[in-house]
Amino acid sequence: MKIFSANQIYEADKFTIKKQEITSYELMERSGTVIFDWIHTRLQGAQVKIHVFCGIGNNGGDGLVVSRHLVTHGYNVETYILNFSDNHSKDFLKNLDKIKDLKHWPSLINCVDDFPEINKEDIVVDAIFGIGLNRRPEVCTTDLIRHINKSEAFTLAVDVPSGMHMDQEPESEDLVVHANYVLTLQSPKLPFFLPQTGIYINDWEVLDIGIDQEYIQQTAVETYLIEKQEILQVYTPRAKFSHKGSYGHSLIIGGSYGKIGAALLASKACLNTGAGLVTSYTPKCGYSIIQTAFPEGMVVTDAEENYISKIDFEISPSVIGMGMGMGMHDKTVKAFKDFLEANKKPLVLDADAINILAENESLLEKVPPQTILTPHPGELKRLIGQWKDDFDKIKMAKAFAKKYDVILIIKGAHSMVIYDGKAYINNTGNPGMATAGSGDVLAGIITGFISQGYEQLTSAIFGVYLQGKAGDLAILKTGYQALTASRLIDYIGDAFIDLFKQELPANREEGEGSNP
Repeated sequence: MKIFSANQIYEADKFTIKKQEITSYELMERSGTVIFDWIHTRLQGAQVKIHVFCGIGNNGGDGLVVSRHLVTHGYNVETYILNFSDNHSKDFLKNLDKIKDLKHWPSLINCVDDFPEINKEDIVVDAIFGIGLNRRPEVCTTDLIRHINKSEAFTLAVDVPSGMHMDQEPESEDLVVHANYVLTLQSPKLPFFLPQTGIYINDWEVLDIGIDQEYIQQTAVETYLIEKQEILQVYTPRAKFSHKGSYGHSLIIGGSYGKIGAALLASKACLNTGAGLVTSYTPKCGYSIIQTAFPEGMVVTDAEENYISKIDFEISPSVIGMGMGMGMHDKTVKAFKDFLEANKKPLVLDADAINILAENESLLEKVPPQTILTPHPGELKRLIGQWKDDFDKIKMAKAFAKKYDVILIIKGAHSMVIYDGKAYINNTGNPGMATAGSGDVLAGIITGFISQGYEQLTSAIFGVYLQGKAGDLAILKTGYQALTASRLIDYIGDAFIDLFKQELPANREEGEGSNP
């Protein structure tokens, strides 16, 4: 799914108005009606008190349309207009006249004394600001936002929570409406997925307001949301007459004394993702551990007992995953440098391989094109430098990836794959995956995809999605706290199966009319 910038959203409105030969007022009516329909479907006329707060721009106009429909359908609704400027949009004024024709008189809010009482049992519809906010709200507005947040009423935001910027972190958390639910128009917005801005949203849903499909399909964007339908487009089924040699030979290089488990997790994840063969390269202390815990794999050991001192193997792998638990012993660092000088194979670099790169920036020139880097937040900071906010982090990550022609993964609640100026945001995963070893599993999964012949960018996107889905399925059994990296591996197969699972309609019971 494409995620459009603020400017592209404005252009989409203009394109739709021209192409469909409608007015901006009619598009506003369409937007507000879709939002009302969503509310009406769920409330079914329930007489809960609804407070609709409107700004004086187009977002406020959407709010007036919603309020008008609530009035005509007999809801207990109060409408408020935050009167912070005389610069009302024309479509807002038209809708203001239209709601007044119903003898419903919105209350003007000019200062704190005008704030209504909001009970915890009420519903708030936030239509104060939309995506165009590019400044700090006025004092009265910030006081109103605090008033709404303190009420603890269920808050439904129109398009974005008021006070949320599209391209920068808010100055403080009390300058943004804390929305229980956001009804966002046509496509989700980038701030929904970032740690510093996504905290203001409990959940969101995209409502189709009929933006012209020609614009949606033909407009290039820098950000994509990755969900099941995008993954199904790149999934390649196995051929009937294939064999293990058809799916490549992965080499996992890592581990050190006390950290052999990292290489083990990556190796097992790699094989479970579909690599035909997996060989682990570890210090001697890893031999018995991996040979015992991973009978399907092969093991090659370094001459040293406790750390990797020289990377020397006779196999010809399809791909190499490297760095997990490897440590940064002086001999290990030299071995890694020597390896990069000679290597021509596709690479997935994790953990200490990334730390070595961060301390030896010149080595980045030696990694093959489209090498995949999978740093955790601390490693990312060491690699690209300190960022100002999440938006700056993405900008810096894009510049770094472009400079060195690498694929960079920003891990988090919505991990992002960064390459060639674009960001691919993952929409699977959960807090239970914040556990030791989950990064090793991800590196192994991605290595396994490359082994099977998937392109590197596809492997990174698919790998992040699949690991997240495995985590989502695992917590149904383990809960968040008990989820471990080993259990993530156990659910990789279920995550593959889920790709082809047909979701039942909400009003249909499982098994009804389905095949056995």
